[in-house]
Amino acid sequence: MDSNQAKQHNLVGSESASERTLYPYVTGSSVVAIKYKDGILMAADMGGSYGSTLRYKSVERLKPTGKHSILGASGEISDFQEILRSLDELILYDNMWDDGNSLGPKEVHSYLTRMMYNRRNKFNPLWNSLILGGVKNGQKYLGMVSMIGVNFEDNHVATGFGNHLARPILRDEWHENLSFEDGVKLLEKCMRVLLYRDRSAVNKLQIAKITEEGVTISQPYALKTFWGFAAFENPTVGAEGSW
Repeated sequence: MDSNQAKQHNLVGSESASERTLYPYVTGSSVVAIKYKDGILMAADMGGSYGSTLRYKSVERLKPTGKHSILGASGEISDFQEILRSLDELILYDNMWDDGNSLGPKEVHSYLTRMMYNRRNKFNPLWNSLILGGVKNGQKYLGMVSMIGVNFEDNHVATGFGNHLARPILRDEWHENLSFEDGVKLLEKCMRVLLYRDRSAVNKLQIAKITEEGVTISQPYALKTFWGFAAFENPTVGAEGSW
């Protein structure tokens, strides 16, 4: 092998050993979150799809972040793990100051927007859509950021199919004085619609609550469903030219 061939071999080798996510493999579906009277509620199922196969059914996609925040993620699970590692470093560095202050949800959300946009500019994005919610000093905060750094705050947010199927429900039924029980019912209604309509959804979900007192994440549970609708039993009736 001459020197030119060796250089070419090294270039090919370095490219093939790249650690970037060129395409998402194991992915999670929608996350839905709302503000309610006392804080933030967030819901996500526990499915992890390998392509179109529901390969994993116990993937936790809601994670506490620091003292005041909770993070939910759609998209590539390994990239979500990388984001959690970066956040752990950020929180540890903040705690090392030991100055009585701690990062709130607004600061963590800002960090995530910069991280996602920075990776997008390197053409090496983290293949996730993120929702960050929290409460600090009585102020509720709820925001999202996409894989290319697009971000905003709102009273209710969703990722994935939830943007199309859940947010219309939230626009109709959400109000700022929602009780905890009514907020959970509203999120369950959204998750049930997603279960009916999104092939990547699985009937095993968690709901997280964050208030001034801290974060509580429910044990996984299943929703009651009904599959006897006529449109489900024979979806092609009246569709001309269909199979």
